[in-house]
Amino acid sequence: MEPIISIEKLRKTYIMGTETIHALKSITLDIAKNEYVALMGPSGSGKSTLMNLLGCLDTPSAGQYVLNQSSVGEMTDNELAEIRNKEIGFVFQTFNLLPRYSALENVALPLVYAGMSKSKRLERAQEVLNDVGLGDRVHHKPNELSGGQRQRVAIARALVNKPSIILADEPTGNLDTKTSVEIMGIFEEIHKLGNTIILVTHEPDIAAHAHRIVRLRDGLIELDERNENIITADDASHRYLSGENVID
Repeated sequence: MEPIISIEKLRKTYIMGTETIHALKSITLDIAKNEYVALMGPSGSGKSTLMNLLGCLDTPSAGQYVLNQSSVGEMTDNELAEIRNKEIGFVFQTFNLLPRYSALENVALPLVYAGMSKSKRLERAQEVLNDVGLGDRVHHKPNELSGGQRQRVAIARALVNKPSIILADEPTGNLDTKTSVEIMGIFEEIHKLGNTIILVTHEPDIAAHAHRIVRLRDGLIELDERNENIITADDASHRYLSGENVID
């Protein structure tokens, strides 16, 4: 089976004044459809840079990126924008919700760019908010929601276009342990439905939910291995309620 993501010798260099920063030195990586991958590494390891390249939010300095058998390097700006809107759902640590918009309006927003009618947009947004357990909060604005509820809205927005890939950048970074476990349970369900999930995290207990862990250090892949000790949300919830460490 062709991988959904295939990158070869990907490099990213930034020029900062007189200094050249090699954020990614040479990354070769394949990710199959419906994989659940955690990208780990300390600050400055290149994991966020790699996430931005995978999400077509930035372009590499060298190397090749093939997404769904199409070369990203040969795409126009309009084609890249379409990929970002239709193929990839983004979930960020800071939620990135529009404060004046209700949960329903925030979730429906990507469908405006897809050219869907307003009634269809709101119907689809309601459906996805129901799926993440927020069907009764659709008219609340972000400041009327808890952190966990805001992240659920952000996940619903990421799912609204039925993307094949979910990119989640430190999605539990602003949440307490109990809420983090609940959010990881939602990702677990999304994965079961067939989505490819790529999770950026520096937290071992969050990475432990993924089925494969890729560790970066100094712009290179240090380790790429199957996770033999996957923690499910039920496991994590039980450990939390019993006062154990979520990960040993």
